[in-house]
Amino acid sequence: MKTDRYTTYFRPVLIRDIDLTCPPRPPEVVERYGAVRATIRVRGVPVGEVTLPLAGVFDETAARRAAIDRLVWPLLRGLIRHVIGTTTCRPRTADGLLDAALSTDDASTAALPTVTVAVCTRDRAEDLARALDALEALQPRPDEILVVDNAPKTTATRDLVRQRAGIHYVCESRPGLDWARNRAIHEAIGDVVAFTDDDVIADALWVGALKRTFAEFPEAMAVTGLVLPYELETPAQLQFEEYGGFGRGFERRVFRVDQAHGERAVRQHGGTGKFGTGANMAFRKTVFSEIGMFDPALDVGTVTNGGGDLDMFLRVLRAGHTLVYEPAALVRHRHRRERAALLRQIANNGVGFYAYLVRNALARPGDALDICRLARWWFWHWELKRAALSILQPGRIDRELSFAELTGAIRGLVRYRRARRDALAIDPTAAQHVAGAIRPRAAAPSAAAMPCSATGVACVDLARPIEPIAVADRYRRVCALITWDGDPLGSLTIENRYAPIGVARLRDEIAAFLGTRVVDREDVTASTAWCELVAPLRRRFAGANANGFEPLAEDLTVSIVLPTRNRPNDLERCLASLTRQQTRRPVEIIVVDNDPDSGETPPVVARFPHVRLIREWRKGLSYARNAGILASTGNIIVATDDDVTTPPHWIERLVAPFRDSTVAIVTGNVLPAELETPSQHLFESYGGLGRGFERRRVDVEWFWQFRGAVPTWHLGATANAAFRASIFTDDRIGVFDEALGAGMPTGCSEDTYLFYRTLRAGYAIAYEPSAFVWHRHRRDMRSLRRQIYNYAKGHAAYHLTTLTRDGDWRALARLLFHLPKIYRERIEERLGGRSDYPLRCILFEMLGTLVGPFALIRARRIVRRLGPSLGPLSPERDADAVPLEGAMSENAARELVVALPPHSTRP
Repeated sequence: MKTDRYTTYFRPVLIRDIDLTCPPRPPEVVERYGAVRATIRVRGVPVGEVTLPLAGVFDETAARRAAIDRLVWPLLRGLIRHVIGTTTCRPRTADGLLDAALSTDDASTAALPTVTVAVCTRDRAEDLARALDALEALQPRPDEILVVDNAPKTTATRDLVRQRAGIHYVCESRPGLDWARNRAIHEAIGDVVAFTDDDVIADALWVGALKRTFAEFPEAMAVTGLVLPYELETPAQLQFEEYGGFGRGFERRVFRVDQAHGERAVRQHGGTGKFGTGANMAFRKTVFSEIGMFDPALDVGTVTNGGGDLDMFLRVLRAGHTLVYEPAALVRHRHRRERAALLRQIANNGVGFYAYLVRNALARPGDALDICRLARWWFWHWELKRAALSILQPGRIDRELSFAELTGAIRGLVRYRRARRDALAIDPTAAQHVAGAIRPRAAAPSAAAMPCSATGVACVDLARPIEPIAVADRYRRVCALITWDGDPLGSLTIENRYAPIGVARLRDEIAAFLGTRVVDREDVTASTAWCELVAPLRRRFAGANANGFEPLAEDLTVSIVLPTRNRPNDLERCLASLTRQQTRRPVEIIVVDNDPDSGETPPVVARFPHVRLIREWRKGLSYARNAGILASTGNIIVATDDDVTTPPHWIERLVAPFRDSTVAIVTGNVLPAELETPSQHLFESYGGLGRGFERRRVDVEWFWQFRGAVPTWHLGATANAAFRASIFTDDRIGVFDEALGAGMPTGCSEDTYLFYRTLRAGYAIAYEPSAFVWHRHRRDMRSLRRQIYNYAKGHAAYHLTTLTRDGDWRALARLLFHLPKIYRERIEERLGGRSDYPLRCILFEMLGTLVGPFALIRARRIVRRLGPSLGPLSPERDADAVPLEGAMSENAARELVVALPPHSTRP
């Protein structure tokens, strides 16, 4: 099932690189892109990614500020790593740390190996040309570039390579990627063979990072690197990234298996896809004489369609060698642009993984039981679980992709044997490479020589140049005392599994262990030291602080919709505060009288000449809000309540986040106007209406990250909220649900359900705490209990609505498990004297939850009798909205008196 998020409403994502140690580039006009995905680097080394929405212009300064906020620890860890062992003076300030880190020469002193880059290709000359352009621009350039043309049907690849000096061309007539890889190993002259694909664009520092990693980890026989997308121009490319992609993170990791003492490669690392992919992997050439060549029955060009890289990763570890994942060795992959190609690729992933498992079960019968357990776990927890979630939570996981992978997994169980027969038919010499004919690895050292309980001891002084720990290869683990000029900083245990511990590994481990303790600030607390470190990062890498207020363009108009029902005193206070708003933009105030027969509202509104009054006789807060929305003319519609007062700056601060074109709703903080009575204190302890003092933005990724119900009630309330008028024309959202909210048996939750549908439709919601209002809580206990009872009813009704209308089965987890658990814990805390929240209020909540389903049924019947609100607004109301709107008919209703249902006789 293709979701609207990836098809009708898709906008390309811009890919950019930002090195914080380089000057920022000027803003760039990028009108057709909806977001930017920026790779953040420090001195060329990638440390993370940030994704930001775009509104026609890419401002690198804004991306830098976001990077500092979101990637503080990776940035600091990288800087601390550069300082360790390079300066005799321990830094006392953040600026001192930055100066020391950025002035350090990061060049490796170890002898660098020679590298052959092998590109295996088949009849994709256009892709190959891009790949070769990138390889020829590498700094440093590889010692050899080798193109292996696999069973070509044309001479296009040969002709392309012959036009480029310094590139070695080889034709491998036997079809299959692993045949081509084996030919590359045979032809390569380098100490290291680095494999990549023809649809990959290598980063300029790729080969240099590989050389440095092999030099710094002499025990490593394999190095894999980071693979990021080259472009995200089509829905299929974005889907592949969000389905899993090729990236494996920005932190270097070292993998090794101590088989001599019971560790098993399959049990610990059988899912070798976590190490990377064949598009970015390198091996010391000598390892193939020990563990064998690639299996030609695996990977592209055979019926297994994959698994050759996974198999080789496992064989390296099973032979007792080290594999290093190095994110500094970066390449970018051009994902499949079409949906059909993406489906084939995901299906082939399933085929290749299970073919790889079958291959290793046949090759190493001693591992067969572990492989069967892994296959069973993977099938249940990955294949079947994702397929089930794609049905139970449509929109979170693509159903077609999950079922394609599931089908591929089943096929993969029988494909290897067929591929093995095909390989032997092509060339009988393949018998030395396929399962069952692999040369056994050298025996592991005996346990007597390497007692498992033995731990090496070392001392590392950070004020002196770092040296490898000489005795590390004699111990399974090493306990290192870390000092700075003799002053102890801590004791670090490194699980090295008898591998050498070189300078690079030491710096990684010490930087992660010590963190900000490297800075000599014992006179302040850890939190203060952290803040003192972060501020200079922002100042040096991101420029001036942008947390100050930035107003929205003044040409966007605002309509404030204020429903009321027989509360003239509250209404007058509210209107008085609204008319004092400090803004230069056009603002209209619409009061909706939800009980016109009482006659209490018109006299109040008459005292405010520029306030419009409309009437809605149908009782219910949602009916009243919808009436105001339908009568409004603003680009932005602001909702508030009559028991609220606002400070003068409220409107401008509330609408400011709409600078982000993907934000459809903004909510603000709701503070208590008074805490004079016990009931008002209790309401605040219940949770109140405020949502804290930290800005945040949530979107569809946040929406789907929860296993249980999505907590939209944490986003705010319509006592203080603003909406793009355009979302009410989107057929996936619409206006407020009339069956929910005050005045209906359900009692509330019309706002949380609108938040739910807005997020699910692909929009974002921002919370702006500086846009605060004052709310007058209920003053007596009876009113409070009634309010809590209604909140509980509405909460249950909200979840049932997401279940019955949207098919979101997460609602059941909230209703059947989470809420009973919460009530039980509250009762236990009250009875145990750990809470003063009244037991009676808890019982009212429980009763409201039980009554909620019946209240929803009654409310639906009332709505069927009274009829729905009038049709949606014109889609042209919001020219600046993100183009997510569905095509809806324009509503011409702009009357000051909202019409009654046809059967009504009211004048």
